[in-house]
Amino acid sequence: MERLLSGVRVLSKWFVLLVDQIIISWSFAVAYFIIKQFSIAEIVKGSFLIYVGVYGVISASIFFLMRIHTGIIRYSNTHDILRIFIAVLTVTFSFFILLNFVFSAAFKHDLPDIQAALFLNFFISSSLLVMVRIGVKSLFIFVKSNNVSSSNKECILIYGSDQSSLLLKQALEATNDGTFSVIGFVDYNNHQVNKYLEQKKVFHLKDIERLKSKYKISKLVVTSEDLKNEGKKKAIERCVELGVKVLTVPPANEWLYGKLRITQIKELKIEDLLQREPITIQTTNILTALSGKRVLVTGAAGSIGSEIVRQIISYYPQQIILCDQAESPLHELQLEIEDNFPEVKKAIFIGDIQNISRMKFLFEEFRPEVVFHAAAYKHVPMMEGHPGEAILTNVLGTKNIADLSVDFDVDKFIMISTDKAVNPTNVMGASKRVAEIYIQSLNEFAQQQRYSDTDIEIKTKFITTRFGNVLGSNGSVIPRFKAQIEKGGPITVTHPDITRYFMTIPEAVQLVLEAGAMGNGGEVFIFDMGQPVKISQLAEKMIKLSGFTPHEDIQIVYTGLRPGEKLFEELLLVDEEDIPTHHEKIKISKVSSYPFEKVIYDINELISLPKGRAEGEMVKKLKEIVPEYKSKNSKFSFLDLVQN
Repeated sequence: MERLLSGVRVLSKWFVLLVDQIIISWSFAVAYFIIKQFSIAEIVKGSFLIYVGVYGVISASIFFLMRIHTGIIRYSNTHDILRIFIAVLTVTFSFFILLNFVFSAAFKHDLPDIQAALFLNFFISSSLLVMVRIGVKSLFIFVKSNNVSSSNKECILIYGSDQSSLLLKQALEATNDGTFSVIGFVDYNNHQVNKYLEQKKVFHLKDIERLKSKYKISKLVVTSEDLKNEGKKKAIERCVELGVKVLTVPPANEWLYGKLRITQIKELKIEDLLQREPITIQTTNILTALSGKRVLVTGAAGSIGSEIVRQIISYYPQQIILCDQAESPLHELQLEIEDNFPEVKKAIFIGDIQNISRMKFLFEEFRPEVVFHAAAYKHVPMMEGHPGEAILTNVLGTKNIADLSVDFDVDKFIMISTDKAVNPTNVMGASKRVAEIYIQSLNEFAQQQRYSDTDIEIKTKFITTRFGNVLGSNGSVIPRFKAQIEKGGPITVTHPDITRYFMTIPEAVQLVLEAGAMGNGGEVFIFDMGQPVKISQLAEKMIKLSGFTPHEDIQIVYTGLRPGEKLFEELLLVDEEDIPTHHEKIKISKVSSYPFEKVIYDINELISLPKGRAEGEMVKKLKEIVPEYKSKNSKFSFLDLVQN
């Protein structure tokens, strides 16, 4: 039987149509015999064969037109059953109308019996057609499930007790090659508990531990939508605590042809648990700001830059210019855009923002109207060892793009900054703070020129966005922990008390676009990052999500703070205040102003230092420009003692 089922992938639709017609014609004949009380003599002398023939032609035509025969029987569902009832009902009415209005004179004496036979046949034929489909589907599932030894089966639970949960059960049974055994459903709704769906009981969340012990439950399957639903959230948290893996599947409307694919069943990610409520943004404002514009994105191949590109595309720019010095990631992004957005007009530009002549060529060639500046060095320990590169990219590179934006009359320049620029304890954060200061002072200088009597007019509005860590970005803690878990541990955490703010990449970019659209120049926008997350707890949760026990299966080792690292991140300087905007998750930092001439002098002196090799001189100058910069766990800490 197993070989038969595996050999016949899908029955021919013509064979299905033939079987259906044999069943429905036989049912009609049986119904007629019953009505005639099996009086063979009376049946033979009548027009029985004509009735069966006409009924067969009508049923074959209607079943063909309604495409009843095209469904794959092993994947039949309630929708298919409903279509069968409708088809049989349509055949019944069509045959009745044909006899009454076309052949009524010839068969008038038989009409009462035919009507009774049609009524009876509706129930017989529709029941048999449904039973055949249920039988074939059940047989297929039975053979597949028995092909897997009980020791290899995984006992699973499904969250929910609604129609989508039922569809999920049916899809898993039809898709998983018998490796999953659905024990039942779990729900937070007390009204559904202890009821049954297709012979599977609905349990309460509190039963999960008992079910795990009794049936060795290994997985809970949930739909990926609305993971913040109270009941679903509690079920996931309980499973994580018990070491039960959580699998996610997309909503049923995203299944191709209504069939769940194995590749769509994924393990729950830590990013899913850390997500917050969906962000609502003013798409009209962003559309006005970007539609029909030439938009440049520096650092386009990075985590933030590439997401900026993806989201900008949906706002119909005239052209999008992708600039980065990373050849391979930029090539991958180019292929992605060509595959998914072939109609988008794009330009790929490889170049280093430190190279002013190369960047000038970019502006001359494409004349961008909006600039999103995401290019930067961001790794704290790495930049602590290479302060010259941090200064040249984060300060000089930003200055180059900002100055060219002025020269080429860019409408808006939006800089992507970081919370590490606030009270920095490392070279990377300090270099980003210097870049912020330059952007702020340049915007203030531009405003002064607009309202002065000079002939100089600076059109560009400069805007800064400042936020914390993003989930899943290149080199961030989550990919690092995943790799360590895959190797069997240990997970390395720098300090038991270290905390960080986290935001998903898409929501961070949504807020960047919204802030860029609402900005009038000079603002430093800060984002609501939610509650800070303790990294040690994050590591424990990731271990549990992977089905292991922290400190037993996977060890957590504390390695000490890295150079330049601090325990807590901040979004505001000590003397800064935040001002609310129309968006509840976006605020404006009220920052101090800096004289443009003094800033220019200091920055020119700073960017001249990497030409030599005096790292101490570079960092010392950074500390002069950013007085709140105090090194932590760094080889440059002695400079703070000297200054004091």
